[in-house]
Amino acid sequence: MSPRASNDSVEGEPVPSLSARLRERIRRSGPLTFREWMRAALYDEQEGYYQRRGAERWGRAGDYRTAPERSALFAATFARHFTKLHEELSRPRPFHLLEAGGGAGRFAEGVLRTLRRDAPHVYESVRYLFDETSADSRRRAAALLAPFAGRVEFRRLSEVTGKLDHAVLFSNELLDAFPVHRVTVQDGRLLEAYVGLSGDGDFVFVEGEPSTPRLAEHFERLGVKLEEGQAAEVNLEVADWLARAAGVVGSGFVITVDYGDEAAALYGAPHRREGTLRSFRGHELIEDVLCDPGLQDLTTTVNWTQVVAEGERVGLRALSLERLDAFLLRAGLVEQLELESSHAASEAEVTALRLDAREMILPGGMASHFQILVQKKAEL
Repeated sequence: MSPRASNDSVEGEPVPSLSARLRERIRRSGPLTFREWMRAALYDEQEGYYQRRGAERWGRAGDYRTAPERSALFAATFARHFTKLHEELSRPRPFHLLEAGGGAGRFAEGVLRTLRRDAPHVYESVRYLFDETSADSRRRAAALLAPFAGRVEFRRLSEVTGKLDHAVLFSNELLDAFPVHRVTVQDGRLLEAYVGLSGDGDFVFVEGEPSTPRLAEHFERLGVKLEEGQAAEVNLEVADWLARAAGVVGSGFVITVDYGDEAAALYGAPHRREGTLRSFRGHELIEDVLCDPGLQDLTTTVNWTQVVAEGERVGLRALSLERLDAFLLRAGLVEQLELESSHAASEAEVTALRLDAREMILPGGMASHFQILVQKKAEL
């Protein structure tokens, strides 16, 4: 019997599509907060964007490309940086590397391969915990990471009991994919955007009273006042995520790579009056973020002011927040490029490595649009 797709049948009955199930849910219980709708669109167990089996999300054939997809240099340079952190932590055994939102395992594979080749003393100490919500991505990662099976454990961070000392928790483009609330100001009042249905059954935004007082509290803490008619997103899951990170890392570092901005620019820039919610499919921007739930990526710009403040509240002290290209240069990308080139199998491979390096560190390159936040958790 072949694996069941979303439109297959169970005992002769059709399985409703995600769109159909969301419409029925709205008709039955009323409009959903956008956070609920976005969570279903991205993480529904059957047809969520990140859960669909066999879907090509990464690379040229997918909808977006992350840094590990773009160049092996990204993971190799971080392996170099993790070696430095291993020294800072007094060469612990074990040395816990945790990756949250690891996708198909390309970053993990690059880090472990580089450590095994260039820093075997670190590699022998490493215990790599791989956290990924998508069963499909975990299957791909398990196949890719099979050569390192003795060093890798597939487990959700929420399942980790106790604290791990001498740990580095890394994530790349994770926070931007958290489901968000969407708000607007009408007649001086903060309202929340819900997802309802038009007369034709299309998904549409409708305003209503905020579903939680945490939305107003979010802006009060930041000292931000939205203007009349302005729309914005609120990522409440950031606080929950940082609390979980602080609960897992007993001592060590939390390293977050993503694209974001400070609160003042995020909520005050004229070009962001409609918020930062975006949708992509096939590397193209999709104007209607509510169409085809589960078939397109949804993302928002990270609020670094919020991430730093929430981190401080749970014991994560911010050490640095900088552009990713600047960090990669300091971390030794140029030196790592030469090392990777010396191991390349052909001139064509060397040329590809150098082109990738230029894209990551030249002005206007991919890494210049991302930032990296390094937070430290000290033993209590």
